[in-house]
Amino acid sequence: MGLLMDLLAGDPREVLLAVALEDGGGLRDTERLGAHLSFGGSMDPTWLDLFSQAVRAVTGLAEPSDFLDARLEMGNRDGAIGERTVERIDGAWITAIARVDDRDLDAIAGRWIDLLVDELGDLPREEKPWIRQLAGELVDFARRADAEPAVIFAWSL
Repeated sequence: MGLLMDLLAGDPREVLLAVALEDGGGLRDTERLGAHLSFGGSMDPTWLDLFSQAVRAVTGLAEPSDFLDARLEMGNRDGAIGERTVERIDGAWITAIARVDDRDLDAIAGRWIDLLVDELGDLPREEKPWIRQLAGELVDFARRADAEPAVIFAWSL
């Protein structure tokens, strides 16, 4: 299956059903889910920690927490559906990202890129526009997801 990562927002039963069925169409169905953001296999979950750090650095606020700290166990037997691990995301993390001001997005994306370079070394030039776009997509996702009953992180290695 390879590395897959998705953030999904909506009724937890609907989200888990779509993940269990590996229903790509259902994951994009806005009638079924309030929001969906797929990362595919293009990044590591620790990148979201660095995104959180970039938001804190630019805004000067204490939130959002690191993404890894915002993940909560689902309470099911092993936190897995098939080959995917599922974890609930703390609503405070989503709300903090949703409140990012559009005026701060460029600075956050730039700081995120700097943090990624510090962590991983030089990034290919063509990656930087994608990372800037992803910063906006994360904020957009959080804004749509903030009113939803649950946000779930589904991933597999």
